[in-house]
Formats: sequence, structure tokens, C-alpha cells
Amino acid sequence: METRDACGREDCLFCRIADHQTDTEILLSDDELLCFRDTKPGATHHYLVVPRTHIDNCKRLQGDDVSLVERMVEMGWSILKKNKISDLEDVRMGFHVPPFSSVPHLHLHALAPASEMSFASLRRYGPQTHWFITVDKVLSQLKTRGKVK
Repeated sequence: METRDACGREDCLFCRIADHQTDTEILLSDDELLCFRDTKPGATHHYLVVPRTHIDNCKRLQGDDVSLVERMVEMGWSILKKNKISDLEDVRMGFHVPPFSSVPHLHLHALAPASEMSFASLRRYGPQTHWFITVDKVLSQLKTRGKVK
């Protein structure tokens, strides 16, 4: 079932975080997005950027969501810079591809340093996995196809 609602779904952990119903520390936020640490980090710095609007996953994105994804990326870069990540070439940003999403609410992973990720983390977030799609690929597909393949 596709959903695209204002957060508030009781069964969605990220909606509950957005509604301040958990003790999760919000590191950055605005009217549209929030950012917090991943509870199972795949890198020394592993942050999630989540829209307040409930969107199930990256496959639900459409061409008119390009600006949303771009704002998610901006917040991802902001949290990395705020945490003094100096090598911005050593970063992985992207989304898990369904059915490999642990939480069914769109969330951008921002991981650094990518070069120090463990073998297990590379299996989940690395360039060779089918479970993870980079933000560049998502944006490219949205701009050319209007959807994520």
C-alpha cells in the first residue's frame, strides 16, 4: 500500500520520531525533514535523513520529488560537515531498495568514511550490493524516467 501522508502513523517508527514520540536525538530538522543517527551504524558517521511526510520507500518517489531528494541530500551534507567530515569524496549516500528497507518510511543514509566500512556494512551499503541505490542514481532515474526503477 502506498502512503504519502503527514507523519502520525502509529505503526511507523520514523513517523513517531518526527512527532517527538521517542527519545531519539534529532540532530537537524526543518519543516520538511529531520536527521538523526542510525541505531545500527554501518560507518563511524551514519545518519538518516527522513521526510516528515510519510513516503513508504524510494520506489514511491516520482519525478516531482526531485527537489525533496535534493533537500535530503543537502541535509545529509550538512550533518556530515557539522561533524567535521573533511573528505567529502569518502561518503556514501543512498537508499535501501525494497524489500530491503528495515523501516518502511523513506530515509536517506549518509555514511562516512566509506573507505573504513566493514565487510558487513559494504554488503548493505556498498557499491556492489543490490540492496542499496545511490542518491545519484535515484536523482538520475527521477529526472529521466519520473520514477525509481
